[in-house]
Amino acid sequence: MPLVDLNLDLGDLPNDPAALYGLATVVSIACGGHAVDIASMARAVSFAMARGTKIAARPSYPEGVGAGAGEALAASVEQQCKALQSIARKLGFPAAIVKPHGALYQDAASDPAIARALLDGAARGLGREDLTVIGPSHGALFDEAQRRGVRYAREGFADRASGAEGKLIARITDRAVVVRQAVALASSGTIEIISVQAGTAGAALIAGDVREALIQNGYLAGNL
Repeated sequence: MPLVDLNLDLGDLPNDPAALYGLATVVSIACGGHAVDIASMARAVSFAMARGTKIAARPSYPEGVGAGAGEALAASVEQQCKALQSIARKLGFPAAIVKPHGALYQDAASDPAIARALLDGAARGLGREDLTVIGPSHGALFDEAQRRGVRYAREGFADRASGAEGKLIARITDRAVVVRQAVALASSGTIEIISVQAGTAGAALIAGDVREALIQNGYLAGNL
């Protein structure tokens, strides 16, 4: 039977509910490229650590650094990942996972140069040879990780509808539909991690339903 992790993206807001950190097996923490600071990262790492939930760095495009930026982008990703890792190491709970944020996630899947810059920066910033990358099930980021021999977790979204070429186009808020999609993704054997958007209204209820369904069907396991 296939096994999957459950992911939530957190740390963007100063008041993420603490309960969310106990629902996921992996939380992806915003780390400096967008509206976060040392205090918010420390809070997020502390909440994850208290619940034994693994952490992933979630770097983004910083202002002024965009697609095709090469070493400038790699340096920014390195700085963001290093900022989170510094806090995590001080707390004795280091990160070994990276999941790009938003536009960087999408662009790294379609542009080999951006995928290379992301992985270069993440490896340097986290200081890990055993790096794991969370990303789309196919595309440039997947290919670059395979080329480097980097562990890769293919991601599916329980609460997002997909359009052409797998592009995410809309949020799903019906909890029953989200649960059905999560179980279908897990049973497909084509992904290693399922994500739920923490910013959706009622995210704790949705994530709780997904977690329970994955447990009841024997799919949930912290593999990363």
